[in-house]
Amino acid sequence: MALFKKKKQLDSSSMKNGVGLITVTKPTSSIAEQFRTIRTNVQFSSADRQLKTLLFTSADPSEGKSTISANVAVTWADQGNKVLLIDSDLRRPAVARSFRVSNSQGLTTILTAKQANLSESIHETEVPNLYVLPSGPVPPNPSELLNSSKMDQLLKVLKEQFDIIILDVPPVNKVTDAQILASKVDGVILVVPQGIALKGAVLRARDLLKKVNANLIGAVLNRVTDAASGGYYGGYYGGYYGTDDKK
Repeated sequence: MALFKKKKQLDSSSMKNGVGLITVTKPTSSIAEQFRTIRTNVQFSSADRQLKTLLFTSADPSEGKSTISANVAVTWADQGNKVLLIDSDLRRPAVARSFRVSNSQGLTTILTAKQANLSESIHETEVPNLYVLPSGPVPPNPSELLNSSKMDQLLKVLKEQFDIIILDVPPVNKVTDAQILASKVDGVILVVPQGIALKGAVLRARDLLKKVNANLIGAVLNRVTDAASGGYYGGYYGGYYGTDDKK
C-alpha cells in the first residue's frame, strides 16, 4: 500500500463549489462514521486538556483539509456543542461556498474594522449548533492580518461564546499562515492524503509546526480506498493516528 506518491495538480473545485458535506447529506454512511471517529479520537487524545481551538491544515494544497474540517465541525455540532468553523484560509477560501453563506463580510472585515460587529459576519448554518465565519474578501496581506493582536483578541472573545472553534488554514509548506495560527490554538491536525502526499513534504510540514511549538496532536489519513484499507471499516477517509512527539 503506497502512502506517499508523486505530486498532484492544484484543484480549485472547493473554492468554486464548496466541499462535500457527507455528514449532512448521508449521516448514516460509513464515511460519515469515519468523521465521527476522527472527532472521538481527537477528544480522547486530549482528555487532560480541554480543546477550545483546533486547527486543520495540510502539507500542500488540494489535500482535503477543508473537507475534513467542515465535516468534523458538523459531527461536533451533532453532539450538542456550539461550534464555530472559521475560514482562516484567506488565500483560497471554501467555507462560504460550502455552507452557502455570503462572503462579503468575514474574518478579514473583522480584523480590519475599527469596531467589528461579529453578528454581521458570523452565520448560523442549517446544521443545529454550527456557525461559520467565512474568510471575507481576500486581502493583500493575509499573514499580517492573522498575526495581528486583533486576531488574538478575536479568538479570546470567540472562545467565550463557543464550545469549540475549528480553523481551516492554508497548507503549511506554501505560506506562513498555518504556522502563525498553529502557535495560537490548542491543537493542530495534519491532513495527509494517501497516494498523493509527498513524504518529504509531510515531514517538512511537521518540522515547521514544531518550530512554532504547535501542539500537533495527530494526523488524518484521507482518500483511502476500500482495497487499500482492507474494505471493512474502510472508506474514503481512512481515519486518524496520533503522533508520538507532542511538544
